[in-house]
Amino acid sequence: MYEQFKARAVGVGAEVHRVGTCSDAVEFILSFLKQEGIAETPGSYAVWAKGPFLEAVDRGPLAGVPGLGFEVTRERAAQAKVGISDMSFAVADTGSLVQDQAAPDQRLASALTGIHIALVPSGNIVADKTALFTRINPKNSRYIAFITGPSRTADIERVLTIGVHGPERLIILFVDELGGEQR
Repeated sequence: MYEQFKARAVGVGAEVHRVGTCSDAVEFILSFLKQEGIAETPGSYAVWAKGPFLEAVDRGPLAGVPGLGFEVTRERAAQAKVGISDMSFAVADTGSLVQDQAAPDQRLASALTGIHIALVPSGNIVADKTALFTRINPKNSRYIAFITGPSRTADIERVLTIGVHGPERLIILFVDELGGEQR
């Protein structure tokens, strides 16, 4: 299902990567943040929302990264270039990510930044929405978000514009070591 998801997600403008371990994921993110010039200046921040991935990894390598913050506020996220958050599921037939974003920091990191890095357990790729709703119950969630590609709109004169209502880039990083069923 990974290949199907990747084809659909790339088709709507997302960038999809897969790594084996959490350590590999941290290395990928650190390299990406360096490449993007993350720094301790407004417009160059990175924010990382709390979630299962961040709780599971050694934060040591992340501690000295200038501009990377783990307290996600509206102000900090609005001035951040990169937002990093966990996603619970990936839907293969649409290339969509799914997350219960009742926690405000999850929404801020995924919607206010110019680039969103979404971390997904590889074992949580489901075939379609029918399969998804056998694993989650919308009645038990206050805010389920479906994210399909970077933000796009054609509201004005039917001209497609990327990044107006959310991130211009969506980087999806599947992590095999995470297994599945994390929420």
